[in-house]
Amino acid sequence: MICNDTQELLRFLPPAARVLGLDLGTKTIGVALSDVGLQIASPYELISRKKFSRDMAQLSSMIDKQNVGGIIIGFPRELDGSIGKACHRVYAFIDEMEKYIDLPVLMWDERLSTNAVERVLIDEVDMTRKRRAEVVDKTAAAYILQGALDHMNRHTDPGENAEADHDDIEGEED
Repeated sequence: MICNDTQELLRFLPPAARVLGLDLGTKTIGVALSDVGLQIASPYELISRKKFSRDMAQLSSMIDKQNVGGIIIGFPRELDGSIGKACHRVYAFIDEMEKYIDLPVLMWDERLSTNAVERVLIDEVDMTRKRRAEVVDKTAAAYILQGALDHMNRHTDPGENAEADHDDIEGEED
């Protein structure tokens, strides 16, 4: 099931479930994992894409092992915000994935995420080209997932229901 926003995804997550972040490439899938508090995203693994059923078996194993309750997939819009070929590949991936994995999925705008991660790896970490190639996709997945987690946490008000009750009481006093 595709969710419309982070709050919808949050409503479908079971207690203490983690979220998996995916950065889809043509040759690899970068995988990141949240903590159970849904605060921190960490690079987790890199799947070398071979056969779709094999890729799904690897993802399913991670999901079971790490108590994953939802998936956030990078959605690579064009710079002008339009939907291009890469976005259609994500749609196709999700359509096929839903045959193997029954979890809520959120597509998250990932424009320039790989570029941002590469810039950090070059400028701040001074990582070699070979080593960057090994970590950039799973690090980009963490970058995507962290953006969604930050949005989820900024737009979640733990006192929202209490405030609504307070407004109802004030309305009754008028």
